[in-house]
Amino acid sequence: MALFEDDPISQPLTYPGRVPETSGVLADAAYVPLRAAPGRPVDEWRAGPETVAELLARHGGAPLEGRHLVVAVGSNAAPSQLLRKFTDHGVRPLVPMTLARVRDVAPGVSAHVSKWGYVPAAPIDTPGETSRLFALWLDERQLAALDLTEPNYRREPLAHPIALESGVRRDAAVYWGRHGCLADGGGRPRRLTPQRALIGSLLDESSQLRLLCGDTPDEFVVNVRDDTVREAVYRLLQDKHRINHGKVGPRDR
Repeated sequence: MALFEDDPISQPLTYPGRVPETSGVLADAAYVPLRAAPGRPVDEWRAGPETVAELLARHGGAPLEGRHLVVAVGSNAAPSQLLRKFTDHGVRPLVPMTLARVRDVAPGVSAHVSKWGYVPAAPIDTPGETSRLFALWLDERQLAALDLTEPNYRREPLAHPIALESGVRRDAAVYWGRHGCLADGGGRPRRLTPQRALIGSLLDESSQLRLLCGDTPDEFVVNVRDDTVREAVYRLLQDKHRINHGKVGPRDR
């Protein structure tokens, strides 16, 4: 299936990964599309001939009641990335992923570089704007595993309930960045774009970054895997390109 052909950890320039077009259930290495039931809770939505509740029960998964709802602004919306993260931590990937309208938040760009070489997303405050993002329904083990994969973020509740495709509203959380966000040339929070274009624009705008990392996105990814280079890039981003936007905590790398 195309959704699982690569993941951003192994292929950094594919970040944020292949994101589905519809709500669905990540069930091991498959993605089962969902059909929303207007006005009804997600466990009554249809996954082919059965409801979500029936699908989870058949696979031995925890029911939706008691699961934690977390909005994805970056690669956590990509089934390939979730599959990689959960299997790496010995947790079964059985996760409903439902599209939702999220108020006052949009995907921006964190002012740091991951150890795998990509420049990841981070939420930014966008008052009056609504984003269409995936919400993950995580059981306790899945939530604990995902938290471990997000040391540069802090999970906190959103200020407003999210609106699912069925019209049902639910409280949810999101991973807020600890390092601030990158600004564009006009000093506004930079919006997340495909990784190759994003890194290319950062290199075009900074001769210092090119000196550290090379002239192309491919060279950037290779060079920033070196801890010393990545730390120098971090300092440059923090000194020259960072703005506080959204909830920013203390540095914790």
